[in-house]
Amino acid sequence: MPVPVPHPRTAVLPHQAGPVNAGCAETRAAAAGMPAHGGCSGASPAWRDAPHGPAGSAPLSRDLPEAGMPRPAADPRLPAGRNAAHPVTGHAPTIGTKTVASATPPDPAAGPAAAEPAPEPPAHGLTLLLIGEDPNNHVPEMWDWAGRKVRLRTARNLTEAERLLTDDVDCILLDLTPAEPAGREDRDGTRAGDSGDELAAVRAVLRMAPAQAVLVLTCETDAERAADAVRVGAQDYLFRDELDGKVLSRAVRYAVERKRADLAQRQLTESRLRAQENARLERGLLPTPLLDGSELRFAACYRPGRSRALLGGDFYDTVRTPDGTVHAMIGDVCGHGPDEAALGVELRIAWRALTFAGLYGDELLATLQKVLENERPDDEIFATLCTVDISADGHRAGVCLAGHPAPLLARAGQQPELLPYEFGGPALGLLPQARWPRRQVELGAAWSLLMYTDGLIEGRIGEGTRRLGQEGMTELVTRQMAGGLQGEELLEASVREVRALNGGELTDDVAVLLLDRR
Repeated sequence: MPVPVPHPRTAVLPHQAGPVNAGCAETRAAAAGMPAHGGCSGASPAWRDAPHGPAGSAPLSRDLPEAGMPRPAADPRLPAGRNAAHPVTGHAPTIGTKTVASATPPDPAAGPAAAEPAPEPPAHGLTLLLIGEDPNNHVPEMWDWAGRKVRLRTARNLTEAERLLTDDVDCILLDLTPAEPAGREDRDGTRAGDSGDELAAVRAVLRMAPAQAVLVLTCETDAERAADAVRVGAQDYLFRDELDGKVLSRAVRYAVERKRADLAQRQLTESRLRAQENARLERGLLPTPLLDGSELRFAACYRPGRSRALLGGDFYDTVRTPDGTVHAMIGDVCGHGPDEAALGVELRIAWRALTFAGLYGDELLATLQKVLENERPDDEIFATLCTVDISADGHRAGVCLAGHPAPLLARAGQQPELLPYEFGGPALGLLPQARWPRRQVELGAAWSLLMYTDGLIEGRIGEGTRRLGQEGMTELVTRQMAGGLQGEELLEASVREVRALNGGELTDDVAVLLLDRR
């Protein structure tokens, strides 16, 4: 006959435990050489319905079988001192609130068998950290909204709490000690209530755990201090006398959700403030034309490709120097991010400074290229540029192109036409020793000069792959001018029609600048 192999102590599900003869207290006492106290260790239905905790739980030796039930004998197949399931209830013996049952003994006829694997532990939900001076403070079992048991950690002071505070802790339950009466001297000689902060522990926990919900546990006579704790940042407070599993579970769940809502609202507010600051900063970086004393009229339209942004990689500016010459510029840094926008601002400010210093044409562009080479974050970054200097009488202009689309010129009584592009040079940042010739253009007595970036001409037409192009843009603007549109109305209508042809928002930055003389 094979010798039965004792199984290790594992948790037994209710359907696995059977009516097996359990070892009673006499068997355990005999094995230990001590007198028996009587009574079987199985848990009766009355014990299981009794409340848990220090006030409701009974010692193990008092868990007697039901009246009239015969006392079972020890199973010879089990080693001395091993307890089995209760012969009637089928439940495992318990110690406190933890089940420590053994598995059903093997069948001798089946021979030795391997121990059954322990079942997987149940998935836990929220984690609660209890901070209190009494480590045996009774906290009832709690369950989250998904029916999962809330895990509990205990700390006697803030030092232990800081060690146990990990990212998986969702809520902190702070057990506040009763407030000392005013005038009572402490051991250090100070009087309680005179100058001490009664909420020092609450403030310390809030500083230590800014991302966790905080509940305050206190007595009912200390309600005023509990309300003050909520005022300084705790999510809620509870009274010890009214504490039970349902109340605590509901309070923990609500506190966690309120904390999450507070954090989300704070992040939203901070994001809104940053957006407002960025908008003010970007708005301050947009150019202000300096045309005092000039008879030319100025209009501009600017649409950054980035969502929720006021500034893109396109840039423009217009100034009038003391000799009466009007200088205009429009450019485009490759890319659409904030780095490209910042570089565009640097180039615009550098252009304005160099223009007031008396530079223009090839000399100005060569200096701007040096600025670009020193300020760009990547050697592959380049910028296109178009500069125009208009004489004081407004009849002539010098044009320089650095890889940029040629302006559109509309003279009085003539159809708008693109200026020649062949005289232009390469984009800034491509060739170290590049040169940019300056071409003289006759404007006439009345004219309009439209300068733009490639975002205006690279939009699609319909759902196909066809682009608007410079020819399409020329036809569009000519039609708008024939309808009597001028200035900003002309620019807004042109950009609006380009967007409609594209079937939605343009992905690239768009900058359009219009100078005219009537």
